[in-house]
Amino acid sequence: MIQVLYVAIFSEMALILMFLFKTPLRKLVIMALDKVKRGRGPVVVKTVAGTIFVVLLSSVFSMVTIQKRTTEAGAVSPTDQVLMSKHMLEASLMGFLLFLALMIDRLHHYIRELRLLRKTMEAVKKQNRSFEDGKNGSAEELKALGDEIGFLRPKIKKLESELETKAKEAKAAEAEAEALKKQSEGFLMEYDRLLEENQSLRNQLESIDHNLSHSDNRKNN
Repeated sequence: MIQVLYVAIFSEMALILMFLFKTPLRKLVIMALDKVKRGRGPVVVKTVAGTIFVVLLSSVFSMVTIQKRTTEAGAVSPTDQVLMSKHMLEASLMGFLLFLALMIDRLHHYIRELRLLRKTMEAVKKQNRSFEDGKNGSAEELKALGDEIGFLRPKIKKLESELETKAKEAKAAEAEAEALKKQSEGFLMEYDRLLEENQSLRNQLESIDHNLSHSDNRKNN
């Protein structure tokens, strides 16, 4: 068991060294740990860690038992010394193993957070650059619009003056048309009056002709 613990500890130390130095292996290790932490991976890791912790408590309990037995006996036997050393070594290795496992978990977590933070910062920088580019572009567009407005303003004033002149001419033409309308109405009224007088004169002439013809007929008779 001690050999297995040494292999596990050295493996964890190697993983920590991979985390500390930026190499292609670090990306592979991070990807492997990402996969381990998905699905049933966390449950398996917690089960193994719990088992190691229980064995660690068992070794500590065995050391306490040996210590009590040695205290009661007043002398330490060679067997107890060997067992005490064995349990102490196993407990130390298992404790160091759990500590390194915790360190690996935290390093993996912090590296992921750092990568996310860097990505966020890069996205913010890109957004700021795009905003600055858009700002510069909008400033140029505003300048161009200002120049165009300055160029069109005299034309607008000229068109306004022409429009005012045309409006005055239109008002004068409207007033003249109104006067002509009133004059034509007067002409129409005068024409109607002349027609009535003409009709009256015709009637009078017809009456005179009728009377003359009637008086001629009497003379002939």
